[in-house]
Amino acid sequence: MTPRFSLYLDLIRWNRPAGWLLLLWPSLSALWLAAGGFPGWHLVIVFTLGTILMRSAGCCINDVADRDFDRHVKRTAQRPVTSGAVSVREALVVGAVLALAAFGLVLTTNAHAVAWSFAALAVSLAYPYAKRFVSMPQAVLGVAFSFGIPMAYAAVQADIPLQAWVLLVGNLFWVLAYDTEYAMVDRDDDLRIGMKTSAITLGRWDVPAVLAFYVIHLAIWSWVIAPLVHGWGWWLGVAAALAQVVWHATLIHDRTRDGCFKAFRLNHWVGFSLFCGVALSFV
Repeated sequence: MTPRFSLYLDLIRWNRPAGWLLLLWPSLSALWLAAGGFPGWHLVIVFTLGTILMRSAGCCINDVADRDFDRHVKRTAQRPVTSGAVSVREALVVGAVLALAAFGLVLTTNAHAVAWSFAALAVSLAYPYAKRFVSMPQAVLGVAFSFGIPMAYAAVQADIPLQAWVLLVGNLFWVLAYDTEYAMVDRDDDLRIGMKTSAITLGRWDVPAVLAFYVIHLAIWSWVIAPLVHGWGWWLGVAAALAQVVWHATLIHDRTRDGCFKAFRLNHWVGFSLFCGVALSFV
C-alpha cells in the first residue's frame, strides 16, 4: 500500500502546496472581514482543512478530465492518471472521498454555508471542461478559486452581503493574473493540441494584461476593504503585494518557461501579504 499511497499523494499534488495556499489566503481574509476580526479557531480550522481537501479533490477531477491532453504536454505527461499509474476509477474515488470529507467540515457550520457549498462544487467540476470551449477558462477558475469568499461570509454571518461578491470579482482578477502566468508556461504545447487558455487568447498582450489584472485586483479589494478596517495594516499589505507584482513583471517579461512558472508558484505570497494586511488592521 505504501507505493500506492505515494501515488495518491502525487495525484493530489501534496508536495506542491502553492495550489491550496492560493485558495486559502482569500478565504481567511474573508473570514476576518466577515467577523470583524479573529473568527474563532473552529472556522479557521474548517476553512483551512476544507481548502486543502477541496483543492486535492479538484486535482483528481482535473487530471481525469485532462488525461488525453496532458500526455502531450511535457510538464504534465507523467501525472499518475495520464501515465496510467492510477486508474480513472481510482482517481474519481479518491476525489469523491476528499470532497465528502470537506462537506463533512461544512456541515459543522450552518445551513446557509451548506447550501452554497453545492454551488462551489458545481463551479469546481465545470472548470476542467471549460478549457475546451471558453477562450479564457481562467475566468471560470477564478470563480472556483474565489468561492471561499462568499462561503466565509455565509459561515460567519449566515448571509452573503454585496461586499463578499465584489471581493469575489476582485479576487477573480488575481486568479486571471497568476493562472495566465501558469498558462504562459505551456503555451507552445497548448497551441499544438488545441487547448484554449488566456495566454493564447491574449497573445502578445499577455504580460501587460497580467499586470493590469494584478492592479485591478488590488484596486477592487482596497475599495471594499479600506473603509472596513483601521490603521496602517491594510496598506502595508498592499505595499508588500505591489512590490511582488513588480518583481513578477521582471520574471515574466521575457516569457521564459522558468520565469513564468516561478512567478506562478510564488503567487501565494501575494495572497499572504493581503491576508496579513487584513489581520493587522483588526489588531
